[in-house]
Amino acid sequence: MKRSLIKRKLGKVERTLDKAIESAEIPGAVVLARMPREGEVLEFAWAQGFSTMRPERLPMTRETIFDLASLTKSLATTTGVMRLMEDGLVALDDPVAKYLPVFGERDKEAVTVRHLLTHSAGLKPWRGYHELMLERETRTGERTVGTPEGRAWILDRVLRSGLVHEPGEAAVYGDLDFIALGALVEEVSGQPLELFCAERIFEPLGMKETAFLPLAEPGHEALAVPEAIRRRIAATENCSWRKRILWGEVHDPNAFAMGGVAGHAGLFAPADDVMTFAQAFLDAWHGRSEALPPALVREFSERQEMPENSDWALGWDTPTQGQSSSGKYFSVRSVGHLGFTGTSLWIDLEREAIVVMLTNRVHLIAKRSRFDLRPRIHDLIIEGLTAD
Repeated sequence: MKRSLIKRKLGKVERTLDKAIESAEIPGAVVLARMPREGEVLEFAWAQGFSTMRPERLPMTRETIFDLASLTKSLATTTGVMRLMEDGLVALDDPVAKYLPVFGERDKEAVTVRHLLTHSAGLKPWRGYHELMLERETRTGERTVGTPEGRAWILDRVLRSGLVHEPGEAAVYGDLDFIALGALVEEVSGQPLELFCAERIFEPLGMKETAFLPLAEPGHEALAVPEAIRRRIAATENCSWRKRILWGEVHDPNAFAMGGVAGHAGLFAPADDVMTFAQAFLDAWHGRSEALPPALVREFSERQEMPENSDWALGWDTPTQGQSSSGKYFSVRSVGHLGFTGTSLWIDLEREAIVVMLTNRVHLIAKRSRFDLRPRIHDLIIEGLTAD
């Protein structure tokens, strides 16, 4: 193993990231990678740029905390379902209505937990519930966005919503499946989602700075995120309807309307905590650790093919041939997920390679274009770590 060549190859990763910052593709990033090779573990760590550009410029550091956006689906909600299965309280092929009776309305009796985890339930992918709530607030003058009442209002509408296709007919990525799964975890566990995930996932795995950030209710502003913590968080969008730069509050509009905690978004963490989770997942898959249940980790990592040719495992994406955000080197035995704010995690279960890439690409503008930096960085990292 030629360390000089590996260092030179990984230097290309750093130069590519530097260029992305200079060209304003991203304000900043934290990238961690790890892979065993020839009896030792090779690691890459990089943090540069700015965690906030406005209202002030603060440097990005390895300790920066990110709004993980849809990584919430995998790290929190999917793993929460896994824990409930470990306890014998939930089964994949049970109808969702067994746990949430209202979900059975409007011809959804056949929708199973497995359907929700694979985005094949037939629910509409997304709906702007926050917009409906804002319109209602304008009419009534009563605040509901970000309150417990608002959260209940959205959950009720998601659970009572109809289908746009038959269960198992198509896999269409969306948020409503995981809003419903978040409600299922709460109902079965008897705990708020943020507490259940803290007690059963984050604390046991040593993810010391991973948490949901519930919004402070009116009159309880003292419960807001402490200033010292907020200044470690990467800011996101300059939001037109909230009329402020989002800094220390969830970016996703429906998660915000639900009070900051939801099954599809709302989780915050630094890169090292995401790496800690990924390593625990990898170790469980290989049977080296029981911090996560090995048999379930292996089951959740398998492509479900619901429908046939779908790339979804249970709550996790797998590489789509020729167009995966993981790039061209991650094996078919890989799982990963992305977050709209510019976050991603990919785990190659065979090669035992992990890449955590956290950026604040939506600061100050929520760019909706394809984020092509991800596969480029993944390819360069794997090329560097495997250099001969």
